[in-house]
Amino acid sequence: MSLTHAIMTSLLEKPCTGAELARRFDKSLGYFWQATHQQIYRELGKMELSGLIAAHGMPTARGQQRQFAVLAAGRSELASWCAQEGALRPIKDALLVRMRAAAVLGATGGDTVDIVTEMRRHMLLHGEVLARYEAIEAHDFPAGSPRSAADELQLAVVRAGIAYENSWLAWCHQALAALEAG
Repeated sequence: MSLTHAIMTSLLEKPCTGAELARRFDKSLGYFWQATHQQIYRELGKMELSGLIAAHGMPTARGQQRQFAVLAAGRSELASWCAQEGALRPIKDALLVRMRAAAVLGATGGDTVDIVTEMRRHMLLHGEVLARYEAIEAHDFPAGSPRSAADELQLAVVRAGIAYENSWLAWCHQALAALEAG
């Protein structure tokens, strides 16, 4: 997946300014695809030059703001990308590398590393993200409410986040229990 596709998805949900888009990345889309504000603005410029999006001026108290919207070429590109097979993404997490490093350091030179504190910190962080996903599900998709096919897809994304965080928490509990028992 590229930042271009994430931006077009967000702009199709609601055309907005670069600043609004960056805030949306910070709040919701950022759970699944992260980008800095600088990366977002740089990508918006490339997308505009490529004819995927267009900017329209909006008068404000400070001058003109540019609101971005997806053009037909952008919709076509996004639809084409959606139809492609996606590659399986390997796990890329610094905690797992730190755990391997702690194992090697302890085995090769007697250096002990307190990895348990970092694992507990990760448990707290994953618990916080899980709570946010669960709050989104409860607020945006209350039980028993009618849902469209688009709503069901959005809910499936939120539930993927919930499953992911639950998986990490279960793994953390298991790994900590094994470390504390050993």
